[in-house]
Amino acid sequence: MTRAAVSLLIVLGVAIGLSTHTVVNCGDEDEPDICSAVIGFSPFRGSLIAFAYEGRGRIALRHGDNGRAIADFNEAIHLNPNRASLYRDRAQAYRRNGEPSLAIADFDEAIALDPKPALPYHERGLALAAKGDLDRAILSYSTAVRLDPSDAQARLDRGLAFLARGQADDARADFEAAAALPPGKDGRTRDAARAKLAELSSAEPTQISTSRR
Repeated sequence: MTRAAVSLLIVLGVAIGLSTHTVVNCGDEDEPDICSAVIGFSPFRGSLIAFAYEGRGRIALRHGDNGRAIADFNEAIHLNPNRASLYRDRAQAYRRNGEPSLAIADFDEAIALDPKPALPYHERGLALAAKGDLDRAILSYSTAVRLDPSDAQARLDRGLAFLARGQADDARADFEAAAALPPGKDGRTRDAARAKLAELSSAEPTQISTSRR
């Protein structure tokens, strides 16, 4: 789609009363030019155009362009600083870009603005674990598990943190819980939990033998 065609699409959308829908949902399609056309279309300003920056940032994030995503989320946050999802998305970009401290700060902000969703707690746990702060990572995972007990990945990740801290029994409990969750989209996560349980079981005889010596 050419830029001229995209610009025409935006103008037509405005003419028939669909402008707000186009702005808010431009990131749903894998067409960053649509978001760019919205950003360049002068009638849109203020918090509304933040959706276009957010959409283009999410497209960049899906494609692994973390720097581009961070730049767009920066613009979106400048225009709409009270939207929790913007901080969560920028935190994801920071975490994937190897900047866990910045990610943690943004997850904290997202949680302060909207403390109900489980996902920011889970992802903050990942960032904390990446920094080696296992105690706080486990606390963050625990909140995610409390808010969404069906999230097998959060239980698996908390189990891994427990395991790294030498708490094999706690790790085993989380792996068992993850493996026992009903079938669904987390099939690979449950397989990983079963593999960790098998590793723990195979390690036990060695540990017992060593302790007897």
